[in-house]
Amino acid sequence: MTDALAAFLRARFAEELEKARFASSTVTQDPEQFGVDPEHAARHARFSVATAEVHLTLLEDTVIPHLGAEGPTGRTAEYQLRLLAAPYVEHNDYPHERG
Repeated sequence: MTDALAAFLRARFAEELEKARFASSTVTQDPEQFGVDPEHAARHARFSVATAEVHLTLLEDTVIPHLGAEGPTGRTAEYQLRLLAAPYVEHNDYPHERG
């Protein structure tokens, strides 16, 4: 389950980063069209991209390497994985446990 969930999250976070980059470039090119001032559009664009990058980096660098580890380290990594995945639980591709 954790391998499937990690792969699922990796795909979602990559999608979110791609969306953030696209939206950022679109809005910052003509912010008035969207009713925002250029400074606010640029600040929000940087924030959106940075947030998506942080999620992906957190997953890749601090969670995935410790999945399956024995003891508290492995339990913490699995807990972090589930927390990061929580907003996506209703996504069609979410890998629910089979019972």
